[in-house]
Amino acid sequence: MKTAFLFSGQGAQYVGMGKEIAMAYPQAKAVYDAADAALGFSISEICWENETKLNETEYTQPAILTTSMALLAVLKEKGVSADYLAGLSLGEYSALTAGGTFSFADAVTLVRKRGRFMTEAVPAGEGAMYAVLSLAKEKIEAICNEVTLSEGYVAPANYNAPGQIVIAGLAGPAASAAALCKEAGAKMVVQLNVSGPFHTGLLKPAAEKLEEELEKMTFTMPSVPVVTNFTARPYPDAASIRPTLIQQVMSPVRWEDTILYLAEQGVDTFIEIGPGKTLCGFVKRTVKGVTILNVEDEKSLAKTLAALEEK
Repeated sequence: MKTAFLFSGQGAQYVGMGKEIAMAYPQAKAVYDAADAALGFSISEICWENETKLNETEYTQPAILTTSMALLAVLKEKGVSADYLAGLSLGEYSALTAGGTFSFADAVTLVRKRGRFMTEAVPAGEGAMYAVLSLAKEKIEAICNEVTLSEGYVAPANYNAPGQIVIAGLAGPAASAAALCKEAGAKMVVQLNVSGPFHTGLLKPAAEKLEEELEKMTFTMPSVPVVTNFTARPYPDAASIRPTLIQQVMSPVRWEDTILYLAEQGVDTFIEIGPGKTLCGFVKRTVKGVTILNVEDEKSLAKTLAALEEK
């Protein structure tokens, strides 16, 4: 049996996430306390009580990373480990933190800055992202190219799973492309609960600011292979981490390819760690005959531990 831990990305957040686990397990509560200390404000209060701030990218990113690491602390205490790590978009920082690439305190402060840089690059309301279901990749790409030439920038941002691609861009062009995708036969087109056109060329200013922050940091090769969104392959060495993270923020997320790569390596158990079950759904659409689990609260933790005992 080979196991991959998958870490949730932005958009999965909800008020109250992680609270049940933090109240039940001291090691999880300690992660929230460490985040509060590193950030200089209560990220736990935002996670559990402040929906408005929770949905602002500057706070969403450290909130999800903190929750994911709190849940991971409990899994590790239960003796559960992984052969591979991966995370969707922001979740890649959780995966790198889990692998020991940088300290938790450094990670949580870094992703807060990353969130701020992303918002500054395209202020809330000026950009948008839409999930397009059941329309050919080539058709979506052609529509984005057509709208970009006539109205303004929009492009594929996430190749999540077969039949699930996210497009992103300036608000007007993104809406036009979404409408054209619907007209072209997409089963469903849904606007996402995020504040900007992530993983597109519009985030180049954020990448440049992020580069300045990353230059100040040193990186350790993760103790477990971490598959990056940028190439859908593991980081080859510590020197590749900084340039890859700079590219990652403004390049499409190759999540479908990531899951296919993990399956090719013999991974037969995928455990999503963090709020929601979005990644479980993507795995289900991408590979068959594998075990798909998640950990976000006590109920899902118990179910996952029971399933692992049976394997």
